[in-house]
Amino acid sequence: MASFWSLWVIVLTSLTIILITWILFANRTRDQNTEGNTTGHVYDGIEEYDNPLPSWWFGMFLLTIVFGVGYLVIYPGLGNYQGLLGWSSIEQHDRAVAKADEKYRDMRDRYLAMPIEEIASDPAVRKMGMRMFSNNCAQCHGADGKGAYGFPNLTDDDWIYGGTPEAIKATLVNGRQAAMPAWGSILGDQGIAETTAYVMSLSGRDVDDSLASAGEKHFQTYCAACHQADGTGNQALGAPNLTNGIWLYGGSAEQIAHTLRAGRNGVMPAFKDTLTEDKIHILTAYVYGLNQ
Repeated sequence: MASFWSLWVIVLTSLTIILITWILFANRTRDQNTEGNTTGHVYDGIEEYDNPLPSWWFGMFLLTIVFGVGYLVIYPGLGNYQGLLGWSSIEQHDRAVAKADEKYRDMRDRYLAMPIEEIASDPAVRKMGMRMFSNNCAQCHGADGKGAYGFPNLTDDDWIYGGTPEAIKATLVNGRQAAMPAWGSILGDQGIAETTAYVMSLSGRDVDDSLASAGEKHFQTYCAACHQADGTGNQALGAPNLTNGIWLYGGSAEQIAHTLRAGRNGVMPAFKDTLTEDKIHILTAYVYGLNQ
């Protein structure tokens, strides 16, 4: 926090405490000549007398003020002041995480030494993996792993970069960067329409044969290097299979044309700096087991 805003918080907080303390004591005493006076408030025949707070009530208010001042002295709350104890929520979180890691390290190390195929169906691994998936993956792939627009379905047999334990772990460790180039400026509107028709025909859909025939030439020239000549894709490059009717960004003519025209650059983040090796091993087993 900048020094100005730190001072701003300190001054406002201090003035507020001083003000409420003054209000409390100012209403503690009253002029003896006003005894029996009322505030003028009447409800259901009951009048409200203008008397000071009862002693026990005054004491409770005073106690809250003392507690508040003491809290702000011991713990952070006044701008950049860290408090006498030097406590912070970040340090408390880190200590709790370290304690949990120490508690479960032996169990995770035991699983780390076992093949992913072997532990993928273990109930304990599934439970731990599900929690890691919920914290790190569900935001994109959904809580059930079935994906969404632009995010792959992890429960079917269609894998862009491969569905072996080794491939899944490599994806989690290093992340993935899609590299579908934009062809709009090269093919033009007519070329995009022709290539779209051919791509749609690869999955057995009815299209204009003349458009598809022209589009095949474009496909073999610009697309086959990644997606293979038959459109079945290449997992080593992350080029999707275009023949199975499974579409990451939608399979309508408009969506395919947009992909061809503008390209795609989806990013799968790397978790090597976020999750430890044993956690990635368990998460890999969970993802591998989603479609088993």
